[in-house]
Amino acid sequence: MSDDKAENQAGIDGGDNKIVARNIRRVYNIKQKGDNGTVEFEAIKQLNLNVRQGEFLVIVGPSGCGKSTFLDMVAGLAKPSSGEIFIDGRLITGPDLDRGIVLQGYALFPWRTVRKNVEFGLEVKKVPARERQEISQKYIELVGLKNFEDRYPHELSGGMKQRVAIARALAYDPEVLLMDEPFAAVDAQTRETLQEELLRIWEKTKKTIIFVTHGIDEAVFLGDRVAVMTANPGTIKEVVEINLPRPRDGIRSSAEFGWIRHKIWQLLQNDNGAGEAGSGAEQNIAEAISSSAAL
Repeated sequence: MSDDKAENQAGIDGGDNKIVARNIRRVYNIKQKGDNGTVEFEAIKQLNLNVRQGEFLVIVGPSGCGKSTFLDMVAGLAKPSSGEIFIDGRLITGPDLDRGIVLQGYALFPWRTVRKNVEFGLEVKKVPARERQEISQKYIELVGLKNFEDRYPHELSGGMKQRVAIARALAYDPEVLLMDEPFAAVDAQTRETLQEELLRIWEKTKKTIIFVTHGIDEAVFLGDRVAVMTANPGTIKEVVEINLPRPRDGIRSSAEFGWIRHKIWQLLQNDNGAGEAGSGAEQNIAEAISSSAAL
């Protein structure tokens, strides 16, 4: 094995890396209007990222830069056009129970109670009924929903629904939790409460978390590191270490928090400025990929 190959393999298998993304590129073929031809839309270009074991990594970037697309590839729901993503040295080729997903839209089954929603993944794993109930109760209590076990989703607030979604993702014990703007649909006060609860849960479970957000404050408050993406084609512009003490109660008003927040804001603003100075032809993924896209 050559020195370069040996070094690359060490980066994939060795050290504290839980997830390794190497040279990720994602391209969509977009049909042209009034034409039978297609053009390539490059959503992600040359993205490289390591996620450490037990780390809380947050990804921020301009709208349409490919944050959620990257998360889908880590989840195994989409494949890169080129490049590879590894978990514990194993190539990700599709979804698996070693990764749990929490989305912005809750995705709860309306005909199932809180308990039955939380137990869904356990049923897929064919866990016996008594064990399912013990596990679901543990995570229902962990997210603060004791005494709501028999409620249906329509009887819950937005914040409570998201707690159910988090409990469901944790109940089947995934090694990695993937969270795509999970608190975007709730009000500001509930969002801060859920952020604090998520950190409490993370500190207890020691899961590896990749969290996508548009909010700089949220990123700084939650993360061990924040990966800042460029406008499309999205890639990692810089990974910022968040050297703030934990627990982070009251940290938002500190000078250190403000300094890190400003640094990330500048990275995003500088990137936006570069885009404006260009050709003006850039699109985001949502604009480029329509119902006519040849995927």
